Amino acid sequence: MSKQMIAAEHVSVSYPIGSLKNIGLKEYIFRKLKRQYEMKMFNAVKDVSFSLNKGDMLGVLGSNGAGKSTLLKVIAGIISPSAGSCRVNGNVAALLELTTGFDAEMTVRENTYLRGAILGYSKQFLDEKYPEIIAFAGLGEFQEFTFQQLSSGMKSRLAFSIACLIQPEIVILDEVLSVGDGAFRRKSEQKMLDVISGGATTILVSHSTEQVKRLCGKALWLERGEQLAFGTDVNAICEQYDEKQSTR
Repeated sequence: MSKQMIAAEHVSVSYPIGSLKNIGLKEYIFRKLKRQYEMKMFNAVKDVSFSLNKGDMLGVLGSNGAGKSTLLKVIAGIISPSAGSCRVNGNVAALLELTTGFDAEMTVRENTYLRGAILGYSKQFLDEKYPEIIAFAGLGEFQEFTFQQLSSGMKSRLAFSIACLIQPEIVILDEVLSVGDGAFRRKSEQKMLDVISGGATTILVSHSTEQVKRLCGKALWLERGEQLAFGTDVNAICEQYDEKQSTR
């Protein structure tokens, strides 16, 4: 039986909106004293449940504002759920905002070692993997360039290469396989298939249902924070999602 890597049970995420920022501290205090202040809550994720085993690849579908990024941040441990629980077993490489987490003044080489260290890998391991990371990203001529000197595509390729070439147990990709030119996208997809075949559990957010059909064995559909579908019938879920989008 495959090892369970992620178990989300009735996960909800809510946070306050508006008020203090809009009315100012003085008005906030006045209304609070008068009992005329009411905190409004926004429900970004509502009662989402799913589980993934070792080697599973989950495609997450949903329009803008569906709660996809919020859910990924819960899985990555960046935020805690307001209700429910999310158990994660294994080290996580999360590519949520590709260009964050790098030092603009440091070189490509220095940033590679910095990101690898943050992910918990030793210098010896990174010494072994460094040439492979740089070759995959196509940055052999740019190793001594500072991060701020790179194009957005180069930055994305470096982040993807680091995350996927250091053997993570869980990989979270938020629209990452759409970065770079066509050749790099094809290479990225093949690398993800290699990572999965090596036993990694992967979560992919994509607006391309064709990509989800091609790569994923499970699908999760979110809409306005609510879970509309989850399961292994990926084609059916994608078709339902496409049909819904076409009626908008």
